[in-house]
Amino acid sequence: MSESENLQKLLEILASVLDIAIGTINDETSPENTETWDSYNGLMMISELENTFNVHFTMDEAIEVTCVRDIKKALKRHGVSIEVQ
Repeated sequence: MSESENLQKLLEILASVLDIAIGTINDETSPENTETWDSYNGLMMISELENTFNVHFTMDEAIEVTCVRDIKKALKRHGVSIEVQ
């Protein structure tokens, strides 16, 4: 997939799991400013990202993610190029 397709997939996953509009998601989206981003949905996001992008996150990586920017960085470390918004 291209960088823009990967970004679109990421946004679709976040919107679906968090039940929010894609247009409201940016690099600063986090549990602090998104009511539906709780520990359960955080795990669901990790699972969906791993399945969609065929990667495996370590427990440390899962814990380190505190916002969408962190998710993009983690995906890049696993070889998934994401278009920067």
